[in-house]
Amino acid sequence: MRTHPPEFSELAERQQQIVTRAQLLATGFDDMYLYRQTRRGLWQRILPATYALVTGTLTDEQRRISAALYAGGEAQLTGLAALTWYGFRQSPRSDAVHLIVPHHARRKSAGHAVISRALALDDRARATPLYPVCSPARAVVDAARDLRQLRPVRAVVAEAIQRGYADLASLDEEIRRARRSRTALVRKAFAEVSQGTRSAPEAEIRERLAGSPVLSEIHWNPRLRDAGGESLPTPDGYLPDAAVALEVDSQEYHFRPADWARTLDRHNELSRRGVLVLHFTPAQIRRDPRRVRQLVEDACESRRGLGATVRLRIDPPHVPEPRSR
Repeated sequence: MRTHPPEFSELAERQQQIVTRAQLLATGFDDMYLYRQTRRGLWQRILPATYALVTGTLTDEQRRISAALYAGGEAQLTGLAALTWYGFRQSPRSDAVHLIVPHHARRKSAGHAVISRALALDDRARATPLYPVCSPARAVVDAARDLRQLRPVRAVVAEAIQRGYADLASLDEEIRRARRSRTALVRKAFAEVSQGTRSAPEAEIRERLAGSPVLSEIHWNPRLRDAGGESLPTPDGYLPDAAVALEVDSQEYHFRPADWARTLDRHNELSRRGVLVLHFTPAQIRRDPRRVRQLVEDACESRRGLGATVRLRIDPPHVPEPRSR
C-alpha cells in the first residue's frame, strides 16, 4: 500500500479530500496510479482532472471545492450555490455549483460545475480559504437570472433584504450591472420589495388584492403609531380607512412556541386599539386567492370609515441595514 507524503495528506485534509490531477502529479503520483485508484473504486473522478480521495456521495462543501478547483483560481462562487453557502433559508436547492470566471478564461461547464464568463468579477466577493464567494447581492441576481418562476425569485430577494444580507442599493446596482439580460423576474421582485413587501407570500397576497374596486390603498409593513405617538406592532399590510390589518402566517416563522406567542401579542395589541387583524397562510393565498380577496373586501366594506375613529398614524417603512457574514 502506497504511503502518501505528509505534504499531500495536509493538502488533501485542507481541501476535504478533493484534489486536482496537477496537484497529484506534483506530489509524485502518475496517471497510471490515478487510473488504478479510480478503477478499484478507492477514488472518484468527479470532474475533468479533479478527484475525490473518498467514495460515496460528496457533501455540499466538497462539491463547491471540486467545482472551484476545476474552474481555476480566479473563479468566484455565485448563484444558488453561494446563497446556500450564506445560509439562505428560502433559496431553492440545486446540485449545480455556479461559478463566474474572467471573460478571457476558456474553462467550460462540466458535471456539476456550471461556469459563466463575466465581463467583470465581483469586487465585493468574500474571501474564504479555498474559493471566493460573490457578495449576497451579486449572488441573488445571478441566481434569479437562472430561475424561471417568479415565486422563488421573490423569496430570495425578500430574504436578502429581510435578513440583512443585502440592501436595496446593492441589489439595484447588481440589477443595473446585469442590464436586461434575463432580469425581468428579479426587477419585478425588487420593485415589490422596494415598495415594502418583505416575503414571497406577502408579494402574492399583494398581487391577489391589486386592482380591487373595493379596497383602498394598502400600506405594506407600515410602522404604526397611536394618537400619542407610541409605536405599535407592524402588520404585513394595513388598510387605514377600515382599520384592517393583514398578516401572512408562515409555518417557518411559527415553528417555535415563542414565535407563535409573539404573533398573538401583536394581534392582541392591534386588536385592543380597534384594528381588525386578518390572518392568512401562504397555502391559503396560493390555493384559494379569490376567497382571500373576498374576505378582505368584505371586512373592509363592513368597517369602512372606522379608521378615522381608530386614529393610527403611518410612518415610512423601515428598511434593515445590511449585515456582514
